[in-house]
Amino acid sequence: MKKSFADFIPQNKSFIWLIILIITLLWGYAWVLMKSALLYMGPFTFSAFRFGTGAITLLFVVLILKIGLPPKQYWKHLIVVGILQTSIVFLFVMYGLEFVGAGKASVLLYSMPMWSSMLAARFLGEKLTPSKFTGLLIGMVGLLTILGWDIWAGQSFEMIFGEILIIIAAVSWGIANVYYRLHVQDLPKIQASGFQMLFGTIGIIIATLFMEWGEPVVLNAHSIYYILFTGVFASALCFTVWFVVISLIDMVTATIATLLVPIFGLVFSSLLLDEKMTMSILIGSGLIIIGIIIAQVKVKRPRPD
Repeated sequence: MKKSFADFIPQNKSFIWLIILIITLLWGYAWVLMKSALLYMGPFTFSAFRFGTGAITLLFVVLILKIGLPPKQYWKHLIVVGILQTSIVFLFVMYGLEFVGAGKASVLLYSMPMWSSMLAARFLGEKLTPSKFTGLLIGMVGLLTILGWDIWAGQSFEMIFGEILIIIAAVSWGIANVYYRLHVQDLPKIQASGFQMLFGTIGIIIATLFMEWGEPVVLNAHSIYYILFTGVFASALCFTVWFVVISLIDMVTATIATLLVPIFGLVFSSLLLDEKMTMSILIGSGLIIIGIIIAQVKVKRPRPD
């Protein structure tokens, strides 16, 4: 009997949380590279390169492991996940980054746990316990604190437009998480991640041909590094492991944990892009961490005598 990718991950809560920490750290750093890549090519072109690289990497691994093609009944579901999680999320995010800073964009996208939690309660029957609800609420307050008052006033139309695009991407990612659990979870994780990324990349390429045909593309040491890191590590590796994580623990807990990503995104943006680290960012980050901790609290019910 062949072992799946998940079989190699110890069923240990501390180890799973270490994996989540590594994923969120890599995704946080990727935001800086995504923003920097716009100096060398259009947002859709970069996304096509990034996810094309990620899909090729994963499909090569599928070939090496002799996993084969998914059964025919899964293809339509993989196409849906690919469109929701790869095409829509990253086309909208990359276009939004032209108008919104990398740190703020990462904060907006990680409103995703709110949408995932609501959808998981409705379609997966997962209970939003008082501790999880409180943790999620505190985390969302933390995100709003990081955004500050400038999200409500004093913004240009272009910035508001970019923020709306990224929020739509967050909703799409939330839907993709639940749809994956409903229809694709039984597939090997590398296979599911590789084929959904392939279909999502096809959608991105089509959009790129329509929107950025003929625009200049600069390939040098910097831009190739951005493509390879985000394609191989932040996409192929992280999204495969993410599918494993949401299969091992409940959706609400997993998605609340991703609130760490904007914290790392803001730290890296401050260090590498000179985006300001304000007091509201520090307070908001603290609230997010508190929210994640509270969400893990399990209330022990008294045993009946």
